Amino acid sequence: MADTTFDMIVIGAGPGGYVAAIRGAQLGLKVAIVEREHMGGICLNWGCIPTKALLRSAEVFHLMQNAKAYGLKADGVSYDLGAVVQRSRKVAGQLSGGIDHLMKKNKVTVFRGEATLPAKGKVSVKGEKGAQEIASKHIVLATGARARELPGLEADGDLVWTYKHALQPVRMPKKLLVIGSGAIGIEFASFYNTLGADTTVVEVMDRVLPVEDAEISAFARKQFVKQGMKIMEKAAVKKLDRGKGKVTAHIESGGKVETAEFDTVISAVGIVGNVEGLGLDALGVKIDRTHVVVDDLCRTGVDGLYAIGDIAGAPWLAHKASHEGVMVAELVAGGHPHPIRPGSIAGCTYCHPQVASVGMTEAKAKEAGYEVKVGRFPFVGNGKAIALGEPEGMVKTVFDAKTGELLGAHMVGAEVTELIQGYVVGRQLETTEEDLMATVFPHPTLSEMMHESVLDAYGRAIHF
Repeated sequence: MADTTFDMIVIGAGPGGYVAAIRGAQLGLKVAIVEREHMGGICLNWGCIPTKALLRSAEVFHLMQNAKAYGLKADGVSYDLGAVVQRSRKVAGQLSGGIDHLMKKNKVTVFRGEATLPAKGKVSVKGEKGAQEIASKHIVLATGARARELPGLEADGDLVWTYKHALQPVRMPKKLLVIGSGAIGIEFASFYNTLGADTTVVEVMDRVLPVEDAEISAFARKQFVKQGMKIMEKAAVKKLDRGKGKVTAHIESGGKVETAEFDTVISAVGIVGNVEGLGLDALGVKIDRTHVVVDDLCRTGVDGLYAIGDIAGAPWLAHKASHEGVMVAELVAGGHPHPIRPGSIAGCTYCHPQVASVGMTEAKAKEAGYEVKVGRFPFVGNGKAIALGEPEGMVKTVFDAKTGELLGAHMVGAEVTELIQGYVVGRQLETTEEDLMATVFPHPTLSEMMHESVLDAYGRAIHF
């Protein structure tokens, strides 16, 4: 008879769940994890990781097309979409297999199947060999989320795609419509546009990348348009007429509806939490707009039940889920972890140019009543950016004028998804402008722009 009682049971093996399981095991807890599909969840298999592999292929292709600018010759440059996708799947597969290994190494018991919570402290797992029941005083929900589908705009895998279809395309789109310009929409738009698809992006808000600082959004938009994308803001796709090999989209903009024809549509209009079928209602779990309501330590209000990651609401980011997983495991093991501060979680978008940010936008800081000092530094003033052939971009910093606290940092340009971490560490250590100014940044690096942006906020920029 296999063991069925655990110190902690985690439902879902994505970047929230599997990290919670590992941390729990490190702390001496006896841990079980339940997964119905892939170890590593959406992030490793259908999200963060495979999209980065695709985007890297697009980036290399872009560089090959522009070889002449670097004094290089590359004639007859083309691509094999099947091979690009195959590489992306291989990368995902390698990492997913790595999670299996980590579970074994940490002695976490893995149950494969669909989980339900028939009663408090109980989990029923329905697998290939029927159902079995396991028990624990501490259960962590890490079931993630899936693509939101709008009525009439549902995916069919042929003409209309979700992110999953877009990761394993049945063909190369010629005329592509992307609905939604958040991270997922704009990353796919960037990928297919670079490979030569005639790409239109429709965004219902007043600007693309609507959660970013307005200046950064505007800068990115200019670059996208320069690359040949058509961007429609304050616009909505009202309906799709599906024909043979084509879709007619009815797009409302400025009070009138226009139609346009496409061969492929990618819908990226947000996500909904995977809260159904678990038995949460019967347990008295509060759910708000498909997300489980939790406190700042991810407790649901039902004794011994926690929710982490996408199912627990925004920001929907893998690194937030992982951090919450660690926090909850420490709580279960009797520790006193600090709650996560949402303002210290960076957002990264891997389009071309990349976009990254942490903390408050300039507008949000002013709305919150701060008097601000804002600094900016353009890539064109940086030696390394020019040497890389990447002079398009900017770094923007927002400070509290009274205390010198770094309220937010926003970047657009080459490799900013790697640079942002400098400011994230700064915020975690409660840095002021003085600390940042006194830091010696290595030369020649892109990171020097981070220094210059801070100096600029106080009228001290050297190189611009």
